[in-house]
Parts: sequence; structure tokens; C-alpha cells
Amino acid sequence: MRHLRNMSKLGRNCGHRKALLVNLACSLIEHGQIKTTINRAKEARKMVDALITYAKEGSEHSRRLAARKLKINTPVEKLQGKKLVLEKLFSQLGPAYANRPGGYTRIIHLGHRVGDGAVSVMIQLVDVAEPAKKEEQPASEATVEAKAEAK
Repeated sequence: MRHLRNMSKLGRNCGHRKALLVNLACSLIEHGQIKTTINRAKEARKMVDALITYAKEGSEHSRRLAARKLKINTPVEKLQGKKLVLEKLFSQLGPAYANRPGGYTRIIHLGHRVGDGAVSVMIQLVDVAEPAKKEEQPASEATVEAKAEAK
């Protein structure tokens, strides 16, 4: 039975899987979109959504939780670029998604990979800017305004 088994193993042992997911999350935050397989994308989505939720809160405690999730705990990892990812997360993405209740990523299917036939997808961060809605006027008012402008 698979009770309380909510993570895909991705064919790797525990440490390798955690490192893979952290690297996928860092690359997605840094570049905005990445190309990977469907199973990796679904697992990385969980981590990225949690990180952006921490960034929306913006407190020092949530920053430490995000650093822990990204495994930023040695000086070498701070120099390798993970510190920059954390800064981008809290300075740009957190405020940008402040009014969005969730669903920060989307998965777009690209087809099958040539070498092994695995399902290839692109996972990307959802655009923050919402399109402005035009207020529709009744046809009679629009024609009256158009005639007034013509005169």
C-alpha cells in the first residue's frame, strides 16, 4: 500500500533526488523556465510553489525556511549562486506574486524526447501581469460617443 507516499522516487536514492529537485528549483527561479521530463517537473513544481509562498510572506523566518529548503548551509553553496537565487526569490518573485493565491508554475507538454522517448515538458513561472479588462459599453452609447468625436 502507498499510504503517505506522496513523492516520486525518480529512479534515484534519497540524496541524489533531493539534490536534483533543489537544482531544478534553482534553475527555474533563475531562468524563468526549464525543459525537463514530466515527472521531474511535477516534483519540482511542489518545491517552487512552496518557495514562492515563503517569499510572499517575506519574514526573516520564512527566508531561513527557504534557505533550508534550498540547502544553503555552507559558504561554498552561497558562492555557487544559490544565494543569488534566494535574493531574487525574495526581492522580485515574492512581491510580484503577492496577490496571487497559488499556481505559480505551468507545465507545457513538448512531445517525446528523441533518445529514450520520455515525455518532455517545459515548466515555467506564470506571468504576473494580468491583462487589463476592457469595459464594454452598450452599442448605442459607443455610437453616440463616436459621432460626438467626429463632430
